[in-house]
Amino acid sequence: MIRMSKETDYGIVVLAYFASAKEGLKQNAREVAMESQLPLPMVRKILKILAREGLLVSQRGAKGGYSLTRGGERISIAEIVTAMEGPLAMTECIEAPGECRHEPVCGIRTSWQKINQIVFQALNNMTLSDLTGPLPGPMGSDPGKLVSLQ
Repeated sequence: MIRMSKETDYGIVVLAYFASAKEGLKQNAREVAMESQLPLPMVRKILKILAREGLLVSQRGAKGGYSLTRGGERISIAEIVTAMEGPLAMTECIEAPGECRHEPVCGIRTSWQKINQIVFQALNNMTLSDLTGPLPGPMGSDPGKLVSLQ
């Protein structure tokens, strides 16, 4: 099964919370944890990662907290997954070319590269705002986006 980590899932939840909040609103870790109903230690860790990766900005002090560096319509899901997990790689030969001992004789490596590219493009075409806003078009279909509700 291909699955992103719970930490990445929570990172997307945290960023969706910021995207749906009033623009420019600063929130501290405790407020984010309470509003998103996630464990505070995990939220603290995620906020630090997202700030380090440039998706959130952190301001210290009494009026400090975290806020998005840019609007949710300009943050792709691929960017979030990459920030939390590193580059998207479905197989070892994509993540670290030359490391797999079967690579020289593998007949499906090119297919895995195509699959990896398609998954990346789908995640790259979906933004944080797509997650927090109304579904586009009739029944959630938009020819420009890959949206599945199943």
